[in-house]
Amino acid sequence: MSIPHVDVRAQYAPLIPKLQEAFARTLDTGQFIFGPEVEAFEREAAELLGTEDTVSCANGTDAIVLVLDALEIGPGDEVICPAFTFYATAEAIARRGATPVFADIDPVSLNLEPSEVEQRITPKTKAIMPVHLFGRPAPDLSGFGVPVIEDAAQAFGAGGIATSVVSTFSFFPTKNLFALGDGGLIAVNDAEVAQRLRMLRFHGSESKKEFVYVGYNSRLDALQASFLRIFLQHITDWNRQRREAAARYGDLLDGVVETPVDEDGHVYHMYCVRSPERDRLAAALKDADIGFAVYYQPPLHLQPALRYLGYTEGDFPETEKASRENLCLPLWAGITEEQQAEVASVLKRASDLVRS
Repeated sequence: MSIPHVDVRAQYAPLIPKLQEAFARTLDTGQFIFGPEVEAFEREAAELLGTEDTVSCANGTDAIVLVLDALEIGPGDEVICPAFTFYATAEAIARRGATPVFADIDPVSLNLEPSEVEQRITPKTKAIMPVHLFGRPAPDLSGFGVPVIEDAAQAFGAGGIATSVVSTFSFFPTKNLFALGDGGLIAVNDAEVAQRLRMLRFHGSESKKEFVYVGYNSRLDALQASFLRIFLQHITDWNRQRREAAARYGDLLDGVVETPVDEDGHVYHMYCVRSPERDRLAAALKDADIGFAVYYQPPLHLQPALRYLGYTEGDFPETEKASRENLCLPLWAGITEEQQAEVASVLKRASDLVRS
């Protein structure tokens, strides 16, 4: 059977009547930028996340840039982040004129390894930016005496998220909580930072007349907010379904590939297995018309745009090994047991051929 890597429509299809109502409601108001839908979504998201406030914006990358600006991080400053993550994490740091300082990952969780972070702390370090990769909460890195900016783009609703001053989220359509377009959010536990973020996202202004900062034009539109309010009501159940699907994969793939170790709070944005024979297994999935993804190859420290940082191959062995071995299987809230069994069957046959 043909199986996609992610089936977003399968998640929102039952909600189409409500989405159409939200579209009509927004259309009727004629207010498409900011307004009651955005304000309501920010309140409801803060309540679900358990934070004092949230500030929405245009996308997840902007969320990171806005936070760095609000914390006055820029030229001459260093921000420690993982080498194994999406480019936007380091891109946002570099865009602010600060220096991304990469650290290696824990081979089991694929998240920042605290001892690696400790080795890279300098007087220039102004923040640590852990990424809650593939929906797994990163370790607590608050003990190093610098602000922690959580890149939680892949982990909305995960345990242990939004415990620091700020956490950033993306609503790209494949995320656990997604928009029908793009969008971003910053969870904030500091009223002054929240106020500055609100000004920065709108050209550095409160009044549209007086401009206090050199800001940005980064706003979540009202239509996307109206959709997100609907999806927000389902995110807890969607995350539960992802965890159940991950548990099934764990049983089906036992002894076939290295499967992720489960832990409290993991919401499985992706189900990422590992194998030294990754490319052969991926070829088998492709031949069976089964979707998959391979992430962060090459990893950040080897990306062309970041060569100026001076990193070379071999600097981060666990990152480079994960880049060679990771294989993300089909997963979404609502994937069927039959679909998962087919994925596992293809991988088992391919694995048996490799071993024979």
